[in-house]
Amino acid sequence: MPELNNAFEIAQKQLDECAAILQLDKAVHQMLRVPMREIHISIPVRMDDGSIRVFQGYRVQYNNAKGPTKGGIRFHPDKTIDNVRAHAAWMTWKCALLNLPLGGAGGGVMCNPKEMSKPELERLSRMYVDRMSEVLGPDKDIPAPDVYTDPQVMAWMMDEYVKLTQRSQFGVITGKPLAVGGSAGRSDAAAMGAMYTIRQAAEEFGVPLAGATVAVQGFGNAGYFAAHLVSSMLGSKVVAVSDSQGGIHNPNGLDVEAVRKHKAQTGSVVGFQEAESIAHEDLLALEVDVLIPAALENVITGRNACEIKARIVAELANGPTTPEADAILNQKGVHIIPDFLCNAGGVTVSYFEMVQNAYMYYWDKDVVYERLDRKMSASYQAVLNASKRFSIDMRKAAYVVAVLRVIEAMKLRGWVY
Repeated sequence: MPELNNAFEIAQKQLDECAAILQLDKAVHQMLRVPMREIHISIPVRMDDGSIRVFQGYRVQYNNAKGPTKGGIRFHPDKTIDNVRAHAAWMTWKCALLNLPLGGAGGGVMCNPKEMSKPELERLSRMYVDRMSEVLGPDKDIPAPDVYTDPQVMAWMMDEYVKLTQRSQFGVITGKPLAVGGSAGRSDAAAMGAMYTIRQAAEEFGVPLAGATVAVQGFGNAGYFAAHLVSSMLGSKVVAVSDSQGGIHNPNGLDVEAVRKHKAQTGSVVGFQEAESIAHEDLLALEVDVLIPAALENVITGRNACEIKARIVAELANGPTTPEADAILNQKGVHIIPDFLCNAGGVTVSYFEMVQNAYMYYWDKDVVYERLDRKMSASYQAVLNASKRFSIDMRKAAYVVAVLRVIEAMKLRGWVY
């Protein structure tokens, strides 16, 4: 049987495995297997040369049993509806796993933002909200940044919603700049949450983090912060990083800030003088204590999983490991911190942002981190306990905890019996 690489088929397969463990009722299983609602839109945008281009946009609201849906918006040329469905499903389980009063959603636009000017991106961002405004709202569906969207894009989207509704509801969008209702600690929240789970895993499995070796696959926003925090906060040694152009490796450790400066000047980590070039596949196979996939889906597959030598794989990206790779890594004894646990810091601080927007009082960064630490640590322990109770791997355990919480809400609301 060919290996699955469709993100939504992978998400469904993971749910199916959970349903078998829990012996779910067939109707309940089917309700959880498909999105509650999908919106497909065409977005006409006037380009700088005066021409009109039409982009395809999506929003998937997967399940709102626990509250209004929440999820990122990704601008990417390879965005497909199945990608959006998968991210919306994973966001549903992520919010439930962190015990947030939110459901899951996802969104995206098929475009290449690297080829668009800032005015063109602003017009695209505003038109996306214009076409989606009826289904968005702080009590309906709350978007956030994802790949190739940032606080500036969120500010444009929030402003467009306010103009359309004539209501200053800044909480309709999260991941905003601080000056327009953003939260302290939001920019590095996903990476910071991952650090808390890595710390928990290291304590549980006896991996000393001081001096531990770490490889980070992906050096965008999340990957950079992961590399920075793993060295400054955990005392570990980052020996390799990569981006879409390739990777670099120095067994004696990399100066993360120097690498960041090099990328800002050249557009890539490749060519950094104090390291040797390395292929993506070789980075994944390095003999390190912790591997952090922080880029896109399906980078660890049945083809390369046997080469993974890390003791802990912390999935900062969404869906970096295929089901076939999962089985191989678990058989090898690799401890996987599954994506919708590991990278849940982003949505958790987004929820904190919504709370602060609602009562117009803002916390300082230390308060945000303290509350994030409690949420992430408690969630890791809940997953670890379920793993031991059911004798299953951490990903299946995370699904068990999250799915049971969603089903409880569905039953209490009378959706299922």
